[in-house]
Amino acid sequence: MLKHFLPDEHVQSIFDITPEMLLKRNVKGIITDLDNTLVEWDRPEATPELINWFRSFKEKGILITIVSNNTQQRVSSFSDPVQIPFIYSARKPMSRAFKRAIRDMNLKRDEIVVIGDQLLTDVLGGNRLKLHTIMVVPVASTDGLWTRVNRKIERMLLSWMKRKGMLNWEE
Repeated sequence: MLKHFLPDEHVQSIFDITPEMLLKRNVKGIITDLDNTLVEWDRPEATPELINWFRSFKEKGILITIVSNNTQQRVSSFSDPVQIPFIYSARKPMSRAFKRAIRDMNLKRDEIVVIGDQLLTDVLGGNRLKLHTIMVVPVASTDGLWTRVNRKIERMLLSWMKRKGMLNWEE
């Protein structure tokens, strides 16, 4: 059961993930979280560096879909200017939004990675569907109320997994 909370990979930043890295694995699509994965949870728009990151994947033919538990207003106001498809009110870790993103991208599960900053939503949701999961360090040290609750649970899970030798990275 606890293996569902263990990401396949861990990176410091979204920018550590490159198109070349994913293409070597035959990855053709990314399902990514928005808040504290791509930008701070209270930043309304993409940074120039993130816009270039999106562009590099589009140029290589890798599809990106943002799957967020946040509201339509929040997600569309971020996604529309950068022309990235999105699913809002996703209710992660429930599988419905992940399945919709897979269907919308018209890809096989082994051609997709899930990127996110939370074990209890992004990693658990991706792992439940046997998708390759990549956990990133949150870009902000502050969170909304429910995320703060999730972070406390995450710290306990990570501590337990570290004691059991399940983690191969430092926090």
